[in-house]
Amino acid sequence: MHDLTQLKVVVADHVATLTMDAPPVNALTRVLNDELTLALDRISEMDEVRAVVLTGEGKVFCAGADLKGRAEVIKHPGDFLVHSRRTRECFHSIRECAKPVVVAINGAALGSGVAMVASSDILVASEKASLGLPEVDVGLLGGCRHAMRLFSHSRLRRMALTGHRVSGPELYRLGIVEACVPPEDLLPTALDIAKTVASKSPLSTRLCKHTLNVIEDMSLRDGYRYEQDQTAIIGKTDDAKEAQLAFKEKRAPIFKGR
Repeated sequence: MHDLTQLKVVVADHVATLTMDAPPVNALTRVLNDELTLALDRISEMDEVRAVVLTGEGKVFCAGADLKGRAEVIKHPGDFLVHSRRTRECFHSIRECAKPVVVAINGAALGSGVAMVASSDILVASEKASLGLPEVDVGLLGGCRHAMRLFSHSRLRRMALTGHRVSGPELYRLGIVEACVPPEDLLPTALDIAKTVASKSPLSTRLCKHTLNVIEDMSLRDGYRYEQDQTAIIGKTDDAKEAQLAFKEKRAPIFKGR
């Protein structure tokens, strides 16, 4: 993906590592927004990629909306609506990426950064990480609905109404992230999880993520019924048969993605 300017993409061992690189604080510029969406959509159709790691360059994961560039993007009637649609589709491109996304939160994730984190599948934080909703201090709203997937009622409202930031160690204490590690251990930890995902049947992990997304807002009865239906589908694949045979023969399975 050599046509990207604010997003670094490295593919190795079936894992695509996406590093946001929009100095100084990885604010969600229009360029970064569009490049993230494009890269994730491409990855959805790349058979060689089975999992994704998303992180930020430098000391900040994502400082939120690009307020400085806002004037250049919103000039005419309709521009705000287009901007809003573009932004929300960026977050949905993470959630709807066919490949599971492990987010490595290297520093502050604010506003839009929180939405990116909440849209990911598995969360890992650095000891330097924090999540916050600072919009109250700049006359805006945004990110709260995404943050509701992570935080309790009181904590979410405290964050939204006061700008309170939640640190990496506190995120781990609350059970919001899988691990909180020293900065130098963040990417290795995220990559280890992503490589474990990538070692599974790509059909199974894709269908599992899709199913989890679909059933999230369903009732227990309808959600589990849908999950059972998807189980019936996956059970007929060659990968499922290989997994069962490998288990029986006490060997590592060799998945072909079909």
